[in-house]
Amino acid sequence: MRICQITGKKAMVGNHVSHSNHKTKRRFDVNLMTKKFYDAEQDEWITLKVSASGIRHINKRGLAACLSDARANGYIK
Repeated sequence: MRICQITGKKAMVGNHVSHSNHKTKRRFDVNLMTKKFYDAEQDEWITLKVSASGIRHINKRGLAACLSDARANGYIK
């Protein structure tokens, strides 16, 4: 599934709305990227599937804090 491993974001469901106001179902997918981060505490590279907002979380709070929160919430094993 396409779920961010840091924030837990996943696809939302909404409507395509035409000019005549006709509505059909569609999905709003998450902006996911496969990105490598260096974990200095364990001295290794970690590959994560993160959204754009997940990358901003890591830049703001730090990798270790984000990983511990993601494990506590069940986004990472």
